Amino acid sequence: MDTMRKLLMVLLLALGLTSLQAAPVFTQLLPGAQQVGQGVFKRFGWSIYEARLYASGGRFDASKPYALSLTYERTIAGDRLVQASLDEMRKLGAPVDERPEWAAALSQVLPSVSKGVTLTGVYRPGEGAVFYEQDKETGRIDDALARMFFAIWLDPRTSEPSLRQSLLGMNQ
Repeated sequence: MDTMRKLLMVLLLALGLTSLQAAPVFTQLLPGAQQVGQGVFKRFGWSIYEARLYASGGRFDASKPYALSLTYERTIAGDRLVQASLDEMRKLGAPVDERPEWAAALSQVLPSVSKGVTLTGVYRPGEGAVFYEQDKETGRIDDALARMFFAIWLDPRTSEPSLRQSLLGMNQ
């Protein structure tokens, strides 16, 4: 067994790999998940996060499950993430002011982040979404809120159309 382990390490080093990475936990909820696209969200020239969209077979269809991962480049308080999300949803016409429970629900799934932290939401149409910080579940939200939350990035009326195009693989 020791010889096999050494052989594997030599092979990994030869391939430029130092460790084997396990598949993200969300792939259990999204069989056959492959990256559709990716892009960087910037504000005033500063990178805020890198976004990646995943779907089964690498093909996005809003009526089928998908995952959106955001890997942050800076520290942001959870309450700021929640407020920014609500503001963007409001711009898209979501009934944020009539649904005060949405702020509390988002507060449960959107923790404070720092550089290198990845938040992932897995949306399952008709069911809602489950969220992860790294690979640890932070919580779940219902379908109505989930649809509006993911619209921030995927709705054609998004405030960041070039990021949307990158996520959907239209810029590649």
